[in-house]
Amino acid sequence: MRDVMGLMKQAQAMQAKLGEAQAELERLEVEGQSGGGLVKAIVTGKGELKSLTIDPSLMVADEKEILEDLIVTAHEEARKKVERQKEEKMKALTAGLPLPPGMKLPF
Repeated sequence: MRDVMGLMKQAQAMQAKLGEAQAELERLEVEGQSGGGLVKAIVTGKGELKSLTIDPSLMVADEKEILEDLIVTAHEEARKKVERQKEEKMKALTAGLPLPPGMKLPF
């Protein structure tokens, strides 16, 4: 019976830590860049694009496709950084827990 109570306490503590981590990650803002910093995208922990900065030198009508590609690249870099930070946070929280490989927790 003591083991069950201990497990329940551990589960509650883990749930609280996961909730705190999720709130922290939702407030996270990460910058991605492309074109040597000429295009910058800020993405939140939820994966939402918060802002986009484009250097005026890229505003050339004949190079529209290049600018589009740079925007996509900057956004993708920022999104990948968010995912890496989420993975690192989860590894730190779940260290020592016997979770099956590939199991994803609430976020």
